[in-house]
Amino acid sequence: MSEAGPGNGTLYLVPVDLGGDSARAVLPPATLQIVHRLESFVAENAKSARAFLKAAGHPLPPARIQIRILDEHTTAQETDALLSLLLAGSDCGLVSEAGCPAVADPGAALVRRAHAAGIRVVPLAGPSSILLALMASGMDGQHFAFHGYLPIELAARARRIRALDDATRLATQIFIETPYRNDSMLRSLLEHCRPDTRLCIAADLTQPSESVETRAVSEWKKKPLALGRRLVVFLLGG
Repeated sequence: MSEAGPGNGTLYLVPVDLGGDSARAVLPPATLQIVHRLESFVAENAKSARAFLKAAGHPLPPARIQIRILDEHTTAQETDALLSLLLAGSDCGLVSEAGCPAVADPGAALVRRAHAAGIRVVPLAGPSSILLALMASGMDGQHFAFHGYLPIELAARARRIRALDDATRLATQIFIETPYRNDSMLRSLLEHCRPDTRLCIAADLTQPSESVETRAVSEWKKKPLALGRRLVVFLLGG
């Protein structure tokens, strides 16, 4: 946690639900209490941020809530400008598209600059798809690595999968994929991983359609799964 400079606001890192409108069901009351009093947020997408705030029961009308954008196209100078409210003494919330902000999320740049500016940074409790998937996978939870997204190009993806497969001897390997490429990713995993490598597919975590299955790659080949556009975390284990 940063040491707050005099007069600065606090940057709250606000986890959001992992799909649907389940914010009030999955976020602790203490997190919701802070969300309800904030009037300014930084988000990757304003529309989804407003949907989250509505699901979280934010008491203010949408027009009263300020949402500023931080995405992959935001420049360093624009990111610094997002600190202006905090430096002026106002608290602000950082939200992701799903799960925890600043993890596989452009919000990490804002957190880094907040620390450099002496702004207090407070992470709030809420769902993390990465940790929920690891907990339910039955794989090594003492040694693990998260890799975000793997390459899109098939040859580069194949090389990366083989490298991760080798690395399962040392730690559980975790990664995610854009939903419309789920089935392509699964095909690549079944093609390039060793038969005895364990593959966990954790889909739609915290939602009614949630499923978590861990099998050897050889077993997945006998009974492949059509994932469609579900929200999936993939894990490989030795």
